[in-house]
Amino acid sequence: MAKSSSIQKNKSRHKLIEKFSEKRKLLKSKVMDKSLSLEDRIMFQNKLNELPRNSSSIRHRNRCELTGRSRGVYRKFGLSRIKIRELSMTGNLPGVVKSSW
Repeated sequence: MAKSSSIQKNKSRHKLIEKFSEKRKLLKSKVMDKSLSLEDRIMFQNKLNELPRNSSSIRHRNRCELTGRSRGVYRKFGLSRIKIRELSMTGNLPGVVKSSW
């Protein structure tokens, strides 16, 4: 089980990402717009830099929904590889069967 502080920190990052996503998207498009003058683009870049760091989507970490483990997490299930194995062996994941050939 991961530290609860790490899990809470990740949840607060996710809330910030949702809150600032539209504003960040707009500012990024303005920065990348080549038709604007360099001074305007620098101004938009400075506004983008003033946003909270944790509002960037790259700072969000995929974590297991059950344990909070940060590594080996499958996006399709939202679970770590260990929990997928445990749940599939007990038959609690529908549609997942052990392969054999």
